[in-house]
Amino acid sequence: MKERIQAEAERLFWKYGVRSVTMEDIAKELGISKKTIYQHFTDKEQILYQVMLDKMVKNQSEMECMAIQTDNPVEEILHVLTVMQKQADKVSPNLLIDIKRYYPQAFTLFRQYKEQRIIQSILENIQKGVAQGLYRPDINPVIMARLRVEQIELAFNSDIFPTDQYSMLEIQHELTHHFVRGMLTEKGFINYNHYVNHHKYDNNEYQADDTDLAA
Repeated sequence: MKERIQAEAERLFWKYGVRSVTMEDIAKELGISKKTIYQHFTDKEQILYQVMLDKMVKNQSEMECMAIQTDNPVEEILHVLTVMQKQADKVSPNLLIDIKRYYPQAFTLFRQYKEQRIIQSILENIQKGVAQGLYRPDINPVIMARLRVEQIELAFNSDIFPTDQYSMLEIQHELTHHFVRGMLTEKGFINYNHYVNHHKYDNNEYQADDTDLAA
């Protein structure tokens, strides 16, 4: 039952944000009483905390597998966007905002994960890309890794990207490709174009041209 509660809460949190979802909503979706939920969790933030903890463990495992399975760092970082594309309709822009504003324990957990795992994973990708000659040797990997993490978080800010004007996927798409292309060497652009040409993107997808290669 505890796993069922967590799974349903995750679905609702991700779809609607956390603040708008009540314990009654979770109970109703599961066909159980709120009393049953309280037998396993003291409050909504405890559910959120456990949901996030389990999600982070799963995400870390997926990132490690992705790094092993992809041919190079360019493909690895772009593949993350492909994963986002598949999950775009399941994540509310309100999710991160709600956690940041109203759930301090969960937000502290997110910040720790961000600092200790996400930034490190991106840093390793950049360092590997530089070593393979795919990313420019003159960039600062530490600064770029932190920039990328802040870009991901920025996409959830509805004050900057109003939800009635931009979709989450559209924002992440633009930011990801802008970020990657700014690091690429000529060799990196070849890998980039190969990946883009073999994966389905919308009609606004970027493709490097001779001007890019000469820059």
